[in-house]
Amino acid sequence: MTRHFYRPMLARTTPKAFSDVDWVFEIKWDGFRAVAYIDDTFSLKSRNGKELKNNFPELAELTRLAKNLVVDGEIVVMREGKPDFQTLLERGQAVSAREIQRQIQRAPAIYIVFDILEKDGKPLTKLPLIERKKILADTLKEGSHVLLSDYVEEKGETYFQSALDKGLEGIIAKMKDSRYEEGLRSGSWLKIKKLKTCDCVIFGYTQGTQSRAATFGALLLGVYDKEGKPVYVGKVGTGFTQEMLGILTDKFEKLKMDKAPFEPEAGDVITWLEPKVVCEVIYQVVTRDIKLRMARFQRLREDKPPEECTLDQLVEVKKPASEVNDKLAEYKSKRDFKVTIEPKGEERKSDKLIFVIQEHHARRLHYDLRLENNGVLKSWAIPKGMPESSLERRLAVETEDHPVEYANFEGIIPKGQYGAGTVKIFDKGHYQAKYWENDKIEFTLDGQQLKGRYILVKLKKAEAKDWLLLKGKE
Repeated sequence: MTRHFYRPMLARTTPKAFSDVDWVFEIKWDGFRAVAYIDDTFSLKSRNGKELKNNFPELAELTRLAKNLVVDGEIVVMREGKPDFQTLLERGQAVSAREIQRQIQRAPAIYIVFDILEKDGKPLTKLPLIERKKILADTLKEGSHVLLSDYVEEKGETYFQSALDKGLEGIIAKMKDSRYEEGLRSGSWLKIKKLKTCDCVIFGYTQGTQSRAATFGALLLGVYDKEGKPVYVGKVGTGFTQEMLGILTDKFEKLKMDKAPFEPEAGDVITWLEPKVVCEVIYQVVTRDIKLRMARFQRLREDKPPEECTLDQLVEVKKPASEVNDKLAEYKSKRDFKVTIEPKGEERKSDKLIFVIQEHHARRLHYDLRLENNGVLKSWAIPKGMPESSLERRLAVETEDHPVEYANFEGIIPKGQYGAGTVKIFDKGHYQAKYWENDKIEFTLDGQQLKGRYILVKLKKAEAKDWLLLKGKE
């Protein structure tokens, strides 16, 4: 029997979020779209038909979670609770088996499944979406690398704002009764994104081809750093009207020069320009190497001088102490500092990451593990103490963030105060975080007593603050 390869259904763009009882809304994930064929010959096909299973072998977990299914989803790599497209690109470009295995350890992929297209050889594409969603939930189990996409009904505006608040790029709206229309950009599915803009200097352009042979291919964009040096931030090749192509080409004739302000991308044929023209560009996200992703030309900015196009538009400014203090709001709300001698949380973080394990004789004896992260001590209560071998598993209950100077605290918390009892330092030192995500943290302690690798894993089907603490094999 010849296998049918499905072309992914696509979504149209709509500029504004909405609420409607006949629609469902789910997160728009910034990753690789992929259709998975789960049977004896597992396959994971990209939107353009490329086989992805070799670059993401951990996603073969699908074959242990279900049989004889075809599902649609998005491959993502998560960092700090958000998709990291730059790391995903690196994963997709790896060639050697050794490099792929190294990347799996460093940046494991997750396949977020949002639709089911076939079950036991029977196509389901003509069923209403809401019915397909129910079949999917009943058929496919979740795993370490496989998740089912959550969705909400009706309340699209609230959900969109929630997505933006979490730093995500937007949502997808889908009609409950929509069929799966292969390869079509259907009005039954809509993508709603909040795009960002920045002002960039045009430093050059690539050679145009075909219908744009007389103008240009893409513009090379840059901004200036604090020292006034140009920083390349990528290219933009879309968003131009025919009229704008002509306007820009005329401007460029008088600005051509031979000097390159920065290193071009390999293979590009560049015409360099004096940095005198400024344009506004729409983009989705800035990658870690400070490049604009999905850039689109918006307009010329003849009102803005080039020197005002600075890097701080794209690089996040270091958070002020007040924002760190906000993380300690729960900590402060539980304590009366007129009574307790515990630190208030006014110092800044140290240069090297520190940890502390405190022996806490409260109502019941337990140990508190605290790891410095983003200006505070992330904290867990360990009722039975740290595991001493890789065979032991210990419950770790996440507690409120503590100030960094709490790492030096020993003393008696008075009766009537939160956590009343005696606190002693069991161990302290520095640590290195190999992996830190919302549901898994892998770190190496270098303390006075404890040294070695430990792993914290969040328990999915338990209380929201329950984790498992393991000692890694050396």
